Amino acid sequence: MFDEVLKMVKDQLSNNPQISSAIPPEKQDAVHHEVASQVTNGIKSQAAALGGAGGLLSMLEQGIASGSPIVNAIEGGVVGSLGNKFGLSPMVTGAIAAALPGILQKFVHKAKDPNDPSITPESINQSLPSANAPGLGNLMSKFQ
Repeated sequence: MFDEVLKMVKDQLSNNPQISSAIPPEKQDAVHHEVASQVTNGIKSQAAALGGAGGLLSMLEQGIASGSPIVNAIEGGVVGSLGNKFGLSPMVTGAIAAALPGILQKFVHKAKDPNDPSITPESINQSLPSANAPGLGNLMSKFQ
């Protein structure tokens, strides 16, 4: 899933002259990877909180344009991370954040397209932490 999100990020950011000209060429690849990581991690955490891919895709479809909590959470992670790691100005991080709804819209379209196997609801669900995986609850029970 990460590789597909990375492709979408590169396409979206590279095709926006305001963004591509503001990121130093030597930092572009690292910035693209960071944005893709933040988007992928945000998608995974939101999907887990919403009970899987179905809930996530439904919420994204309904709220991409209106600034849903999911989009806002991902935007906040991206803006904070890019500012801290790469020293990008608020103008640049804001422009990148403004591109995120387009990336998420492409993500939803790919996930719902039965003719595009690159991202599927099943692959999203498989990327989520397993309910049977050892977690904090299992770990803490060993100390009681």
